Amino acid sequence: MSQIILTPENDYIKLALYIHQKMGHKILLVCGQSFLKTKTYQYLKDYTDKNEVKLIHFSDFHPNPDHSSVVRGGEAAHREDCDSIIAAGGGSAIDVAKCIRHDTGIEHLLAVPTTAGSGSEATHFAVVYCQGVKKSVDCGIPDAVLLDSSTLDSLPNYQRKVTMLDALCHGIESFWSGNSTHESMLHSKEAIRSIMDNWEAYLQNRPAGNAGMLRAAHRAGQAINLAQTTAGHAMSYQLTKRYGIAHGHAAALCVAKLWPYMLDHMDQCIDARGLGYLETVLSAIAKAMGGQSAEDGPGQFQSILDGLDLEAPVCSRKELPALAAGVDPVRLKNFPISLTVKDIEGLYRQILVERG
Repeated sequence: MSQIILTPENDYIKLALYIHQKMGHKILLVCGQSFLKTKTYQYLKDYTDKNEVKLIHFSDFHPNPDHSSVVRGGEAAHREDCDSIIAAGGGSAIDVAKCIRHDTGIEHLLAVPTTAGSGSEATHFAVVYCQGVKKSVDCGIPDAVLLDSSTLDSLPNYQRKVTMLDALCHGIESFWSGNSTHESMLHSKEAIRSIMDNWEAYLQNRPAGNAGMLRAAHRAGQAINLAQTTAGHAMSYQLTKRYGIAHGHAAALCVAKLWPYMLDHMDQCIDARGLGYLETVLSAIAKAMGGQSAEDGPGQFQSILDGLDLEAPVCSRKELPALAAGVDPVRLKNFPISLTVKDIEGLYRQILVERG
Protein backbone atom coordinates (compact mmCIF):
# COMPACT_ATOMS: atom_id res chain seq x y z
CA MET A 1 0.00 0.00 0.00
CA SER A 2 1.25 3.47 -0.89
CA GLN A 3 1.07 5.73 2.15
CA ILE A 4 -0.04 9.35 1.75
CA ILE A 5 2.37 11.78 3.39
CA LEU A 6 0.87 15.07 4.57
CA THR A 7 2.73 18.17 5.71
CA PRO A 8 1.51 21.24 7.65
CA GLU A 9 2.32 23.87 5.02
CA ASN A 10 -0.29 26.51 4.09
CA ASP A 11 -2.09 26.22 7.42
CA TYR A 12 -2.63 22.45 7.25
CA ILE A 13 -4.56 22.57 3.97
CA LYS A 14 -3.51 18.99 3.05
CA LEU A 15 -4.76 17.72 6.40
CA ALA A 16 -8.07 19.51 5.95
CA LEU A 17 -8.57 18.01 2.49
CA TYR A 18 -7.69 14.53 3.69
CA ILE A 19 -10.14 14.67 6.59
CA HIS A 20 -12.86 16.04 4.31
CA GLN A 21 -12.33 13.40 1.64
CA LYS A 22 -11.53 10.30 3.69
CA MET A 23 -12.38 10.42 7.37
CA GLY A 24 -16.12 10.92 7.75
CA HIS A 25 -17.89 12.71 10.60
CA LYS A 26 -16.84 10.68 13.66
CA ILE A 27 -13.12 10.24 14.33
CA LEU A 28 -11.56 8.27 17.16
CA LEU A 29 -8.55 10.30 18.32
CA VAL A 30 -6.01 8.03 20.04
CA CYS A 31 -3.53 10.26 21.84
CA GLY A 32 -1.88 11.12 25.12
CA GLN A 33 -2.53 14.29 27.09
CA SER A 34 0.60 16.04 25.78
CA PHE A 35 -0.79 16.10 22.23
CA LEU A 36 -3.67 18.29 23.41
CA LYS A 37 -1.17 21.11 24.02
CA THR A 38 0.21 21.14 20.46
CA LYS A 39 -0.51 23.48 17.59
CA THR A 40 -1.50 20.45 15.52
CA TYR A 41 -4.26 19.49 17.94
CA GLN A 42 -5.55 23.05 18.12
CA TYR A 43 -5.90 23.14 14.34
CA LEU A 44 -7.56 19.72 14.34
CA LYS A 45 -10.05 20.79 17.01
CA ASP A 46 -10.85 24.08 15.25
CA TYR A 47 -11.36 22.31 11.92
CA THR A 48 -13.60 19.58 13.28
CA ASP A 49 -15.68 22.04 15.32
CA LYS A 50 -16.28 24.24 12.27
CA ASN A 51 -17.12 21.32 10.00
CA GLU A 52 -19.38 19.36 12.37
CA VAL A 53 -16.92 16.49 12.72
CA LYS A 54 -16.92 14.81 16.13
CA LEU A 55 -13.62 13.87 17.79
CA ILE A 56 -13.90 10.99 20.26
CA HIS A 57 -10.84 11.08 22.54
CA PHE A 58 -9.25 7.83 23.67
CA SER A 59 -6.19 7.92 25.91
CA ASP A 60 -6.59 4.81 28.09
CA PHE A 61 -3.21 3.28 27.28
CA HIS A 62 0.35 3.36 28.61
CA PRO A 63 3.89 2.86 27.24
CA ASN A 64 4.38 -0.78 26.23
CA PRO A 65 0.58 -1.00 25.84
CA ASP A 66 -1.50 -3.98 26.87
CA HIS A 67 -4.06 -5.56 24.56
CA SER A 68 -6.77 -4.62 27.05
CA SER A 69 -6.27 -1.00 25.94
CA VAL A 70 -6.94 -2.08 22.36
CA VAL A 71 -10.16 -3.76 23.47
CA ARG A 72 -11.34 -0.64 25.31
CA GLY A 73 -10.47 1.54 22.32
CA GLY A 74 -12.40 -0.75 20.00
CA GLU A 75 -15.41 -0.60 22.32
CA ALA A 76 -15.27 3.20 22.26
CA ALA A 77 -15.07 3.20 18.46
CA HIS A 78 -18.09 0.88 18.17
CA ARG A 79 -20.07 2.78 20.79
CA GLU A 80 -19.61 6.06 18.93
CA ASP A 81 -19.89 4.47 15.47
CA CYS A 82 -16.55 5.96 14.38
CA ASP A 83 -15.73 6.27 10.69
CA SER A 84 -11.96 6.59 11.04
CA ILE A 85 -9.03 6.91 13.45
CA ILE A 86 -6.34 9.51 14.07
CA ALA A 87 -3.36 8.31 16.13
CA ALA A 88 -1.15 11.05 17.57
CA GLY A 89 1.87 10.29 19.72
CA GLY A 90 4.85 7.99 19.90
CA GLY A 91 4.95 4.30 19.11
CA SER A 92 2.52 3.28 21.86
CA ALA A 93 -0.33 5.52 20.68
CA ILE A 94 0.16 4.57 17.05
CA ASP A 95 0.48 0.85 17.80
CA VAL A 96 -2.72 0.89 19.87
CA ALA A 97 -4.54 2.69 17.06
CA LYS A 98 -3.25 0.25 14.44
CA CYS A 99 -4.53 -2.67 16.54
CA ILE A 100 -7.91 -0.96 17.06
CA ARG A 101 -8.28 -0.56 13.30
CA HIS A 102 -7.23 -4.18 12.79
CA ASP A 103 -9.78 -5.46 15.31
CA THR A 104 -12.69 -3.22 14.31
CA GLY A 105 -12.27 -3.07 10.54
CA ILE A 106 -12.41 0.74 10.54
CA GLU A 107 -11.14 1.77 7.13
CA HIS A 108 -9.00 4.89 7.50
CA LEU A 109 -6.12 5.56 9.90
CA LEU A 110 -4.08 8.76 9.93
CA ALA A 111 -0.90 8.71 12.05
CA VAL A 112 0.67 11.84 13.55
CA PRO A 113 4.06 10.97 15.10
CA THR A 114 5.02 13.30 17.95
CA THR A 115 8.46 11.74 18.46
CA ALA A 116 11.19 11.14 15.89
CA GLY A 117 12.02 7.57 16.72
CA SER A 118 9.66 4.60 16.63
CA GLY A 119 8.78 4.74 12.93
CA SER A 120 5.48 3.04 13.83
CA GLU A 121 3.67 5.38 11.45
CA ALA A 122 5.50 3.65 8.55
CA THR A 123 5.27 -0.03 9.57
CA HIS A 124 2.65 -2.73 9.15
CA PHE A 125 3.28 -4.33 12.56
CA ALA A 126 2.34 -3.20 16.06
CA VAL A 127 3.67 -4.27 19.44
CA VAL A 128 1.25 -4.93 22.31
CA TYR A 129 1.45 -7.08 25.43
CA CYS A 130 -0.98 -9.90 26.19
CA GLN A 131 -0.82 -11.06 29.80
CA GLY A 132 2.74 -9.75 30.02
CA VAL A 133 3.92 -11.40 26.79
CA LYS A 134 5.05 -9.15 23.93
CA LYS A 135 3.16 -9.77 20.70
CA SER A 136 3.86 -8.39 17.23
CA VAL A 137 0.60 -7.98 15.33
CA ASP A 138 0.40 -7.51 11.55
CA CYS A 139 -2.02 -4.57 11.30
CA GLY A 140 -1.20 -2.92 7.99
CA ILE A 141 0.40 0.48 7.43
CA PRO A 142 -1.54 3.64 8.36
CA ASP A 143 -3.21 5.06 5.26
CA ALA A 144 -1.67 8.49 5.78
CA VAL A 145 0.87 10.22 7.99
CA LEU A 146 1.15 13.88 8.99
CA LEU A 147 4.81 14.85 9.44
CA ASP A 148 4.52 18.02 11.52
CA SER A 149 7.82 18.82 13.21
CA SER A 150 6.18 21.37 15.54
CA THR A 151 4.98 18.38 17.59
CA LEU A 152 8.63 17.82 18.62
CA ASP A 153 9.09 21.28 20.12
CA SER A 154 8.25 20.29 23.69
CA LEU A 155 9.97 16.90 23.80
CA PRO A 156 11.84 16.37 27.08
CA ASN A 157 15.61 16.15 26.64
CA TYR A 158 15.89 12.46 27.55
CA GLN A 159 13.08 11.50 25.17
CA ARG A 160 14.68 13.59 22.45
CA LYS A 161 17.92 11.64 22.83
CA VAL A 162 16.51 8.14 23.07
CA THR A 163 14.00 8.45 20.24
CA MET A 164 16.79 9.69 17.97
CA LEU A 165 18.85 6.66 18.96
CA ASP A 166 15.92 4.37 18.20
CA ALA A 167 15.69 5.82 14.68
CA LEU A 168 19.45 5.49 14.18
CA CYS A 169 19.38 1.86 15.35
CA HIS A 170 16.50 1.20 12.95
CA GLY A 171 18.58 2.57 10.09
CA ILE A 172 21.65 0.55 11.03
CA GLU A 173 19.97 -2.74 11.92
CA SER A 174 17.71 -2.77 8.86
CA PHE A 175 20.79 -2.11 6.71
CA TRP A 176 22.69 -5.17 7.94
CA SER A 177 19.57 -7.33 8.40
CA GLY A 178 19.49 -10.67 6.64
CA ASN A 179 16.05 -9.66 5.33
CA SER A 180 17.27 -6.47 3.65
CA THR A 181 16.33 -5.70 0.06
CA HIS A 182 17.54 -3.12 -2.43
CA GLU A 183 14.56 -0.91 -1.52
CA SER A 184 15.01 -1.27 2.24
CA MET A 185 18.72 -0.43 2.00
CA LEU A 186 17.94 2.77 0.12
CA HIS A 187 15.64 3.76 3.00
CA SER A 188 18.29 2.72 5.55
CA LYS A 189 21.05 4.72 3.89
CA GLU A 190 18.98 7.88 3.55
CA ALA A 191 17.72 7.60 7.14
CA ILE A 192 21.26 7.32 8.52
CA ARG A 193 22.54 10.18 6.37
CA SER A 194 19.66 12.41 7.42
CA ILE A 195 20.20 11.62 11.11
CA MET A 196 23.89 12.46 10.78
CA ASP A 197 23.03 15.73 9.05
CA ASN A 198 20.44 16.80 11.61
CA TRP A 199 21.17 15.28 15.02
CA GLU A 200 23.05 18.23 16.50
CA ALA A 201 20.40 20.79 15.46
CA TYR A 202 17.69 18.39 16.61
CA LEU A 203 19.22 18.05 20.08
CA GLN A 204 19.30 21.87 20.24
CA ASN A 205 15.56 21.88 19.41
CA ARG A 206 16.05 23.94 16.26
CA PRO A 207 13.18 23.82 13.70
CA ALA A 208 15.31 22.58 10.80
CA GLY A 209 16.81 19.85 12.97
CA ASN A 210 13.39 18.73 14.17
CA ALA A 211 12.03 18.59 10.63
CA GLY A 212 15.04 16.65 9.36
CA MET A 213 14.93 14.16 12.23
CA LEU A 214 11.19 13.54 11.81
CA ARG A 215 11.73 12.71 8.12
CA ALA A 216 14.71 10.51 8.99
CA ALA A 217 12.73 8.55 11.59
CA HIS A 218 9.95 7.98 9.07
CA ARG A 219 12.48 6.78 6.49
CA ALA A 220 13.99 4.43 9.07
CA GLY A 221 10.49 3.12 9.77
CA GLN A 222 10.07 2.37 6.08
CA ALA A 223 13.33 0.43 6.23
CA ILE A 224 12.37 -1.79 9.18
CA ASN A 225 8.95 -2.33 7.65
CA LEU A 226 10.74 -4.26 4.90
CA ALA A 227 13.86 -5.64 6.59
CA GLN A 228 12.92 -5.77 10.30
CA THR A 229 15.34 -5.23 13.16
CA THR A 230 17.97 -7.66 14.43
CA ALA A 231 19.91 -8.62 17.57
CA GLY A 232 20.16 -5.05 18.87
CA HIS A 233 16.42 -4.75 19.28
CA ALA A 234 16.04 -8.38 20.36
CA MET A 235 18.47 -7.79 23.23
CA SER A 236 17.14 -4.34 24.08
CA TYR A 237 13.70 -5.55 25.19
CA GLN A 238 15.21 -7.37 28.17
CA LEU A 239 16.97 -4.18 29.31
CA THR A 240 13.77 -2.15 29.10
CA LYS A 241 11.74 -4.84 30.84
CA ARG A 242 14.19 -5.45 33.70
CA TYR A 243 15.81 -2.06 34.25
CA GLY A 244 13.19 0.42 33.02
CA ILE A 245 15.35 2.37 30.57
CA ALA A 246 13.74 3.70 27.39
CA HIS A 247 13.68 1.48 24.33
CA GLY A 248 15.99 3.63 22.19
CA HIS A 249 18.48 3.92 25.06
CA ALA A 250 18.52 0.12 25.44
CA ALA A 251 18.80 -0.54 21.70
CA ALA A 252 21.76 1.84 21.36
CA LEU A 253 23.64 0.22 24.25
CA CYS A 254 23.21 -3.15 22.53
CA VAL A 255 24.16 -1.98 19.03
CA ALA A 256 27.28 -0.30 20.43
CA LYS A 257 28.61 -3.71 21.53
CA LEU A 258 27.17 -5.86 18.76
CA TRP A 259 28.80 -3.83 15.99
CA PRO A 260 32.46 -4.36 16.99
CA TYR A 261 31.62 -7.95 17.93
CA MET A 262 30.38 -8.52 14.38
CA LEU A 263 33.57 -7.12 12.86
CA ASP A 264 35.62 -9.44 15.08
CA HIS A 265 33.56 -12.52 14.13
CA MET A 266 33.03 -12.15 10.39
CA ASP A 267 33.95 -15.82 9.96
CA GLN A 268 30.59 -16.62 11.59
CA CYS A 269 28.60 -14.90 8.82
CA ILE A 270 25.19 -16.54 8.28
CA ASP A 271 23.79 -14.10 5.70
CA ALA A 272 22.91 -16.23 2.67
CA ARG A 273 24.45 -13.59 0.40
CA GLY A 274 27.91 -14.33 1.78
CA LEU A 275 30.82 -12.73 3.58
CA GLY A 276 31.78 -10.43 0.72
CA TYR A 277 28.26 -9.03 0.63
CA LEU A 278 28.30 -8.39 4.40
CA GLU A 279 31.66 -6.62 4.15
CA THR A 280 30.21 -4.33 1.48
CA VAL A 281 27.15 -3.56 3.61
CA LEU A 282 29.16 -2.71 6.72
CA SER A 283 31.35 -0.41 4.65
CA ALA A 284 28.24 1.31 3.25
CA ILE A 285 26.82 1.85 6.75
CA ALA A 286 30.07 3.42 7.97
CA LYS A 287 30.20 5.69 4.92
CA ALA A 288 26.60 6.78 5.45
CA MET A 289 27.72 7.88 8.92
CA GLY A 290 30.66 9.81 7.47
CA GLY A 291 33.43 7.22 7.79
CA GLN A 292 35.83 5.79 5.25
CA SER A 293 35.76 2.04 5.92
CA ALA A 294 33.74 -0.62 7.73
CA GLU A 295 36.03 -0.40 10.76
CA ASP A 296 35.02 3.24 11.31
CA GLY A 297 31.37 2.42 11.97
CA PRO A 298 31.46 1.31 15.63
CA GLY A 299 33.62 4.27 16.64
CA GLN A 300 31.31 6.76 14.95
CA PHE A 301 28.29 5.25 16.68
CA GLN A 302 30.01 5.13 20.07
CA SER A 303 31.08 8.75 19.72
CA ILE A 304 27.46 9.86 19.34
CA LEU A 305 26.36 7.67 22.24
CA ASP A 306 29.14 8.97 24.51
CA GLY A 307 28.11 12.56 23.77
CA LEU A 308 24.57 11.92 25.01
CA ASP A 309 25.69 11.04 28.56
CA LEU A 310 23.41 8.01 28.93
CA GLU A 311 24.35 5.49 31.59
CA ALA A 312 24.17 1.71 31.36
CA PRO A 313 22.07 -0.15 33.94
CA VAL A 314 23.74 -1.85 36.90
CA CYS A 315 23.32 -5.62 37.26
CA SER A 316 24.70 -8.57 39.14
CA ARG A 317 26.54 -11.40 37.40
CA LYS A 318 23.81 -13.88 38.32
CA GLU A 319 21.27 -11.92 36.22
CA LEU A 320 23.16 -12.46 32.96
CA PRO A 321 22.00 -16.03 32.11
CA ALA A 322 18.33 -15.06 32.49
CA LEU A 323 18.84 -11.99 30.32
CA ALA A 324 20.42 -14.08 27.56
CA ALA A 325 17.79 -16.80 27.77
CA GLY A 326 15.01 -14.21 27.39
CA VAL A 327 16.14 -12.95 23.97
CA ASP A 328 13.78 -13.80 21.10
CA PRO A 329 15.63 -16.26 18.81
CA VAL A 330 13.51 -15.24 15.80
CA ARG A 331 15.00 -11.73 15.82
CA LEU A 332 18.49 -13.21 16.08
CA LYS A 333 18.00 -14.96 12.73
CA ASN A 334 18.02 -11.55 11.03
CA PHE A 335 21.45 -10.73 12.48
CA PRO A 336 24.17 -11.54 9.92
CA ILE A 337 26.51 -13.19 12.45
CA SER A 338 25.71 -16.37 14.36
CA LEU A 339 25.07 -15.77 18.07
CA THR A 340 24.76 -18.43 20.76
CA VAL A 341 23.17 -17.91 24.17
CA LYS A 342 26.69 -17.80 25.64
CA ASP A 343 27.70 -15.13 23.10
CA ILE A 344 24.69 -13.03 24.11
CA GLU A 345 25.48 -13.46 27.78
CA GLY A 346 29.01 -12.22 27.11
CA LEU A 347 27.65 -9.20 25.23
CA TYR A 348 25.32 -8.33 28.11
CA ARG A 349 28.35 -8.48 30.40
CA GLN A 350 29.97 -5.78 28.23
CA ILE A 351 26.80 -3.70 28.00
CA LEU A 352 25.87 -3.59 31.67
CA VAL A 353 27.73 -2.24 34.67
CA GLU A 354 28.35 -5.14 37.03
CA ARG A 355 27.49 -4.50 40.64
CA GLY A 356 30.51 -4.74 42.92
